[in-house]
Amino acid sequence: MAEIIQKDGTWAFDGDALRLTPGRDKNVSLLRRELGELVVPLGALAGVSFEQGRKSGRLRLRLRDGADPLTQATGGRLAEPNDPYQLTVESDRYGVAEYFADEVRNALLLDGVSPDPVTEYLLPGPSLPVSASAGDGTAGFDGERVRLEWNWKTEDAKAATGPRTIRLADVLGVQWQPAAGLENGHLRFLVRGAPVTAPPKYDPNAVELWGFKKDQLMALVAAAVQARLPHPAAQPDVPGEPPQLTKEPEPAGSDHDALLRRLRELGGLHRDGILTDEEFTLAKQAVLKRM
Repeated sequence: MAEIIQKDGTWAFDGDALRLTPGRDKNVSLLRRELGELVVPLGALAGVSFEQGRKSGRLRLRLRDGADPLTQATGGRLAEPNDPYQLTVESDRYGVAEYFADEVRNALLLDGVSPDPVTEYLLPGPSLPVSASAGDGTAGFDGERVRLEWNWKTEDAKAATGPRTIRLADVLGVQWQPAAGLENGHLRFLVRGAPVTAPPKYDPNAVELWGFKKDQLMALVAAAVQARLPHPAAQPDVPGEPPQLTKEPEPAGSDHDALLRRLRELGGLHRDGILTDEEFTLAKQAVLKRM
C-alpha cells in the first residue's frame, strides 16, 4: 500500500483504488471539504503525474473522459484549489510523492487499464441530498427532483415565478459555469420543453453566480444531477435533445450603452452590500478601461 499524508490531504492506494481524503488545514477549499473522501477505482484513471516546484509540488490524477460526473458537469473549469484530483506536496515529501506516482503507474500497466473514454460513470458523484446557496438563489437535489428557491437579490421578473421544482425525468442536461472577470457564472438546468432564450439572471431554471466563496458548492449540485442523467456517450443523437443553447441576446444599443448598464448594475450590487468596496472598485475600473 502506498500513502502520502499532507496538510492538503491524504492519498492512499491499495492496488485497486485510490482513497482521497481532504485535509483539515484552513486552506483546503470549501468544495473539497463538502465533497469529503473520494474512492477512485483504478479503472477510472488515465494517468498520474507529479510536478515539482521550488517550494511545493503537485500530484495530479488524470481521469478517463466520462468517468466522473463532477468533471463532466464542470467541464474542467474547477480552479486548482477546488480540484479534488490534485494534491499539494511539501518539498520534503517529494520522494514519497514520486514513489506514490510510480506505484499507481505500475498498477495501471499491470492491469492493462485503457486511457480511452468510457461510456458509463465509474464514480458515484456527490452523496444525496445535496443543497447549496449562492448568487441569487438556492439549488437542491434529492435524487428525484431539483428545487430552486430565490432570495432578495433575485431579479424581480425571475423571483415572480416563485420556487421551482423540476423532475429529474424532465432534466435534459446541466451546466455549471464559474464567474470570470466581469462575466457572471451560473448553474443552469436544461429542461424539456423550455428552450434557453434568456441569460441566467432572468432564467427561472438557472441560478446566477457572482464569483463569491460559496459559488463552488453549486458544482456539487450540478455533479449530483449529472451522475443520475444518462451518460453523454450513451445518449441517442435525437435532433433537438438536449436543447441547444441559443446565444444570449446582445444588449440593445452600442457597446458603450452596455458598459453603462454594467456600471449601474455594479453600483446596485455595491449599495446592497453584495460587493465590498475593494471588489466594486476593481470591477468599476475594469469597465471604465473598456469604455
